[in-house]
Amino acid sequence: MTRAAGESAAPLTIAQRIDALDWKNAERSLSERGYAVTDAILSLAECEALAALFNDANHFRSHVIMERYRFGIGDYKYFVNPLPELVAELRSSAYPHLREVANHWAELLGENAPRYPREHAAFLKTCHQARQTKPTPLMLHYEAGGYNCLHQDLYGEVSFPLQMVFLLGQHGRDWEGGEFILVEQQPRTQSKPQVVVADQGHAIIFTTRYRPVKGSLGYYRVNLRHGVSLVHRGRRYTLGIIFHDAK
Repeated sequence: MTRAAGESAAPLTIAQRIDALDWKNAERSLSERGYAVTDAILSLAECEALAALFNDANHFRSHVIMERYRFGIGDYKYFVNPLPELVAELRSSAYPHLREVANHWAELLGENAPRYPREHAAFLKTCHQARQTKPTPLMLHYEAGGYNCLHQDLYGEVSFPLQMVFLLGQHGRDWEGGEFILVEQQPRTQSKPQVVVADQGHAIIFTTRYRPVKGSLGYYRVNLRHGVSLVHRGRRYTLGIIFHDAK
């Protein structure tokens, strides 16, 4: 069936946009650097709609003020189930691609644990069996003077080795500073910082805990932590997609 004159094509679904990403290049970047930056996934309207959720308490199960725990300056909120449709679609659509990377890494590192299942729902069952039943996707908010200390998002025995953060505004327009930072700690060497740049609607995929690195005796784990540098001006909103649930 052809479209009538002037009729625009239907917008791609979230799953279609994610499926269309260059996943081979993403895996290469993840293996070499511990992170990858995608093309645009979210539209401007979707970014604005997600950022607007932050002030609606009905969507969240908890609110963390970073200063209280010396995590930094700023705040973040964990979504409650059921997740907003857009958040749930991002999580379930990206997982099958990332589990290919996760299983490859597990093979390189000689891990004997069961492989990550094909569907995200099946992986969540593993989390729930370990009493990790609380959803972990979250919204993060910083004003001028805000920052996030280096950390890892681990919430129990079960974890997934990759996660994503979506920029819901544009660096240089909506805020200055506030760069996403990864710090890699290789054995017997100084830590290596990396500043990762992305645009509004794009995702940064990065390692939750470590990446495999090839050495003279085979592959070994290199630890990474992430954070956010000082925001100098404006307001910074991001959406974090973590694939394991929490206790």
